[in-house]
Amino acid sequence: VKEAGRDFTYFIVVLVGISVTGGLFYVIFKELFSSSSPNKIYGDALEKCRSHPEIIAVFGEPIKGYGEATRRGRRQFVSHIEYVKDGVKHMRLKFYIEGSEAAKRGTVHVEVKENPERGRFEVRYIFVDVDTFPRRTIIIEDNR
Repeated sequence: VKEAGRDFTYFIVVLVGISVTGGLFYVIFKELFSSSSPNKIYGDALEKCRSHPEIIAVFGEPIKGYGEATRRGRRQFVSHIEYVKDGVKHMRLKFYIEGSEAAKRGTVHVEVKENPERGRFEVRYIFVDVDTFPRRTIIIEDNR
C-alpha cells in the first residue's frame, strides 16, 4: 500500500508537469503563430509599411519598426488594445517606424476587425503620422 501510494504521487507529479508544459507550448504557439496575435498583426502591418512607395520616399530604406520603450530600454512591446463593438472583436495597435533619413520618425496606427465568418482579423486601416517636420499623415490602407 505504501509503495502504491508513492507511485500514485509520482504519477500525479508527472501528469502536472506534462500539463504545464503543454499549456506553455499552447501559449507560445498562439502568441507567435496565430493570425489574431498582436505580434502577427504588427509584423503584417510593418511589411506593408516597408513596401509602400510613399513611406520609402519619406523615411528611406531600410525601415525599422519598434514598440514602446520599457524601463530596461527595450522597445519590443507593441501597444495594443482589444475591444468588442457590436459583438465583433476589434484590435488597435500603435508602433513606431524610422528609416535611413536623418531624424525621420513616424507613428503607425493599425485597426483590425474580426471577420465572424472566417474567424480571422481583417485590416480596417493602417496609417502613418510623420512625427517630424513637415507633419502629415500617409494612408497605407483604408477599408472603413
